[in-house]
Amino acid sequence: MELRTEDLTVEIDGKALVADLRLDAVSGQVLGLVGPNGSGKSTALRCIYRALKPSRGVVRIGGADLTDLPLRESAQRIAALTQQGEADFDFTVDEVVALGRTPHKHGNQPLTAAERELCRTAMAQMDVLHLADRGILGLSGGERQRVLVARALVQQPEILVLDEPTNHLDIRHQIELLGYLRGCGRTVIVVLHDLNLASAVCDHIAVLAGGRLVTHGTPTKVLTRELIVEVFGVEAVIVRHPLSGDPQILFALDGMPSSTPTSAPTPARLV
Repeated sequence: MELRTEDLTVEIDGKALVADLRLDAVSGQVLGLVGPNGSGKSTALRCIYRALKPSRGVVRIGGADLTDLPLRESAQRIAALTQQGEADFDFTVDEVVALGRTPHKHGNQPLTAAERELCRTAMAQMDVLHLADRGILGLSGGERQRVLVARALVQQPEILVLDEPTNHLDIRHQIELLGYLRGCGRTVIVVLHDLNLASAVCDHIAVLAGGRLVTHGTPTKVLTRELIVEVFGVEAVIVRHPLSGDPQILFALDGMPSSTPTSAPTPARLV
């Protein structure tokens, strides 16, 4: 399912958190959003999964205006993993994952046998099946993160929206999750701070700064030394991964450029 934002703008107290943002997420591919803190990445995602109403512009899925869809239908088509994934009640892992079926149920309908198997499959994929009877408040941050990804998967969405999904995950689970996203066949929109992970998993990367789109394209096109200096204000060396050929970014702790940018980079010009 293709997703597009057209001139998406979010203004709060007269300040534009996102301005005239145009993104294209191609069906079945992974679109990564990268940029400094406060660049508008999470704000844009919140508009996509309907937690925030944009001041202007539109989000389209499959050509349809997202706001024209009933909330239940949009929840069936888009699943989100947010940064704020805390739980207030000590539900079991099994119960939390089952909540992903809520958009597909009416009232207090019990899960069918097929839905329970779907939940078990998602928990196995995220390596939390052995935690099914544990209370979620007693889990580590990484375990809880994997439970919330499993909950998103059982929604069976066409579009997955993930805000920093590798938070709290160890190396093994980072690789397993990103490998899954790469091959799941869904349209994926993901915010990542680790540029090397973004390079490995994303088909397309959009770089944001100051609420605007700076540039977009393949990892090879986007992840250049010049871009990293301009947007992030740090020096870097770009090498090729010896196995995949993807760009890999090497940093030094004393690698600050001679002049750190003091204003947002020039936004991209889209044709």
